[in-house]
Amino acid sequence: MPSIRVRESDSFENALRKFKKQCEREGILSEIKKREHYEKPSVKKKKKALAARKKALKKVRTIAR
Repeated sequence: MPSIRVRESDSFENALRKFKKQCEREGILSEIKKREHYEKPSVKKKKKALAARKKALKKVRTIAR
């Protein structure tokens, strides 16, 4: 759970900016987006395989240079 210390001299905008940055650092927004829709295990498996294939192709391309 992100928490920030707000001083009396801080404006609301500054406090909100700090809070958003803290949430981003902890990966809360990406976690929410990931859990927003249910994915069947078979779909997850296909996506993971596709990502691995892309990563392998990228690695081959960088070695070939």
